[in-house]
Amino acid sequence: MHKYIIKRLLMMIPVLIGVTFLVFFILAISPGDPTRMILGQQASQESIEAMREELGLNDNLFVRYFDYIVGALHGDLGTSWKTQLEVLPQILGYFPNTVILSTSGITVAICIGVPIGILSAKKQYTWIDNVTRVLGLVGVAMPSFWLGLLLVMLFSLHLGWFPPSGMGQGIELLPSLVLPALTLGTSCAASIMRMTRSSMLEAMRQDYIDTARSKGLKERYITRYHMFKNALIPIVTVTGLQFGMLLGGSALTETIFSWPGLGRFMIESIKAKDMPMVLGSALFLAIMYSVVNLLVDILYAYVDPRIKAQYRSMGGKKRGRKIFAK
Repeated sequence: MHKYIIKRLLMMIPVLIGVTFLVFFILAISPGDPTRMILGQQASQESIEAMREELGLNDNLFVRYFDYIVGALHGDLGTSWKTQLEVLPQILGYFPNTVILSTSGITVAICIGVPIGILSAKKQYTWIDNVTRVLGLVGVAMPSFWLGLLLVMLFSLHLGWFPPSGMGQGIELLPSLVLPALTLGTSCAASIMRMTRSSMLEAMRQDYIDTARSKGLKERYITRYHMFKNALIPIVTVTGLQFGMLLGGSALTETIFSWPGLGRFMIESIKAKDMPMVLGSALFLAIMYSVVNLLVDILYAYVDPRIKAQYRSMGGKKRGRKIFAK
């Protein structure tokens, strides 16, 4: 297990290099001069050239990228061109707000998607199954920004139940979190519901389910301890992937609800062509996404004992080969 974790961590290195290079290259060739955005459109050509030299924009593209990677390996993600502050402290300041929103969104998705998916599987080919499948397709196809605007119009403007935007502090945090969490959780719930339904249907057709029923066990007990536990692996997989996507892909929701998260701050940095800030945010989010995927893989061994036994058997075979070689 330890060797597997180390291998996965080493595999993160080329992924992170590829992500940073793509973002760096796209920002470098995109139209617009960051020095004019910093100094203003009325700045003189001499000031612009001096700023370009100070920022290193006159150097070769690959030289600039190499210098950035060397600094990132030492924990230096650079200084923001817009705010003149270090990038890493700003990322660490905004990221907890994104974690709060993403965790709330995935919690809503699990609470909605898993029970509906189980119910749809148990009521296969009935009107309940048809309705839930239609709702799942609508949830997957529905744009998050459109749903967010609808929720604001209904619950904030007409009913006045929740604030339309902003992040409250203390007791006011929960009301301000409801609408963004529902917006994020609805689309994720649709994916989780569909995966739960298909996994449960596959588990229901296994022979051990018929054996459990023949023993006289209650259907609720069979559903919980025999069907659902054996259908958990795909559900955990899609939930982990959705959570990783929420950490890096909730920028639209954060923008709609004026949520002070990393995604919204990253969009503002892209508009300002603040390359160090965008690169640092992309690198940080890529690391978080890779870590979430690694944690999901590790969770497999605790969800399904067969996977843990497989790791042990692989280790025993390797040790046996070494003993035989001696």
